[in-house]
Amino acid sequence: MDATHAGTAGAAAGIYDEGLGRNPANHQPLTPLTYLERAARTFPDQVAVIHGEAKLTYRSFYDRSRMLASALAGKGIGKGDTVTVMLSNTPAMLEAHFGVPMVKAVLHSLNTRLDAAIIAFQLDHAETKVLIVDREFSGVMRQALELATVRPLVIDYDDPEYPADAPYPKGERIGTLDYEAFLTSGDPAFEWSMPDDEWDAISLNYTSGTTGNPKGVVYHHRGAALMAYSNTIHAGMGRHPVYLWTLPMFHCNGWCFPWTLAVQAGAHVCLRWVRAKAMYDAIADHGVTHLCGAPIVMSTLINAPEADKRAFSQTVCFNTAAAPPPEAVLAGMADAGFMVTHLYGLTETYGPAVVNEWKGEWDALDRGARSAKKARQGVRYAALDGLTVMDPETMTRTPADGETIGEVMFRGNIVMKGYLKNRPATEEALAGGWFHSGDLGVMHPDGYIQLKDRSKDIIISGGENISSIEVEDALYKHPAVASCAVVAKPDEKWGETPIAYVELKPGRTATEEEILVHCRTLLARFKVPRQVVFSEIPKTSTGKIQKFRLRDMAKGT
Repeated sequence: MDATHAGTAGAAAGIYDEGLGRNPANHQPLTPLTYLERAARTFPDQVAVIHGEAKLTYRSFYDRSRMLASALAGKGIGKGDTVTVMLSNTPAMLEAHFGVPMVKAVLHSLNTRLDAAIIAFQLDHAETKVLIVDREFSGVMRQALELATVRPLVIDYDDPEYPADAPYPKGERIGTLDYEAFLTSGDPAFEWSMPDDEWDAISLNYTSGTTGNPKGVVYHHRGAALMAYSNTIHAGMGRHPVYLWTLPMFHCNGWCFPWTLAVQAGAHVCLRWVRAKAMYDAIADHGVTHLCGAPIVMSTLINAPEADKRAFSQTVCFNTAAAPPPEAVLAGMADAGFMVTHLYGLTETYGPAVVNEWKGEWDALDRGARSAKKARQGVRYAALDGLTVMDPETMTRTPADGETIGEVMFRGNIVMKGYLKNRPATEEALAGGWFHSGDLGVMHPDGYIQLKDRSKDIIISGGENISSIEVEDALYKHPAVASCAVVAKPDEKWGETPIAYVELKPGRTATEEEILVHCRTLLARFKVPRQVVFSEIPKTSTGKIQKFRLRDMAKGT
């Protein structure tokens, strides 16, 4: 292009900015809060929340969220203040996802399985102003408050649908206010506030902190709003879906599904404890169409006693993350009436930001080839701008050959703002304009990524890299294996060798030698575990296997 044309083009581009600025009529910050308002105005009598025998319509759900916002405002809670909740998958947790940000405050959801010391750290680090506590967890919260420096307003949540035969009894009240009384002090017509900027924080979620204090991941309104749209698309949610809460809402804000359901005015079916009978009852009684969970939830469903199972006519969409579902589990889920979609993401990406987009022509593949396609993590969510595999040192992309291992990296609006009060960790995680996941993977020629391991989970034996995921996939193909994990065991000769921890299916038996013979038929010799330990495998409350604990165990075997 010559100079004349270049100048003309530059001048022409300017006419689209001249006098055409933003104003309230044509620009509002993105936020998921408007989804609930629209659902309540459009479908006021549609069921929004089901909890035991209780049901809330969208009119009631919206009113109660505004009442919570109003009550918080009455206590002086406003922009940038932290409201911490220690709640199960109950209506109060859903109300907090809307009511807290309605006053520009930030929702901090505690993992209900944490110990008192970690909870105290989070309360102090987040500078908690208000703490809402389910009575199931009052014991550990009392201990945490004794350890913490902050002195928040403590509100007890007494679940009216708490079952009489609950496996965990209610604890004593530790707060100065009752949640329902606090809520009713608020105004259902409260004029809630839009965020000043869509970049404003909406929630705070802490990483697991397996190697020190956890890091506080900050989400913004823009990311939450876009994630809600993406979830609707990639979960295939039509009008009025029915979503069963097996995934803890404290985990990445329930992958943002508390906000997502309002887009299509769907129903939240609350579930306090993940039990096979309760899940089957909810699916059959309420017509559940969608749920999310770790592979352990799938195993719970397909390995349930026949007496706990219920027939249902609808196909249920099951979104799973973590490790790729084993072939046997996928087949069992399909036979039981579930359609499994494999997702992948991290706390720093608002939950899953990668989806294994299934192509119709893959249905014609043989079972082994289909399983290989299913095991891949997939392609980016619509709301994610970039997904790639790079050499983290040179920041150059690895070849899309399905073989060259690099670090999986993300870029886009559903990547966190950063880590709360931790600039060095934020800069390291976002170096080079990409979020560094710490996961190792490959890029296939068709643009689908596949994880090979966490960088800290790769096993280096005699200079050879062994993917723990590959070994685990082989183990899962044994008909007696219900759950397994492979980690590195220190070895004087080889540096590290793989050791397998295995849980067997109920009623099934297998010896160590049988497992090893099975692995030798599927793996190169150097990848076969040197030892198999039959043991209960430690997991987080979200069903993820705690490999750091297994690595500690391996050092002593």
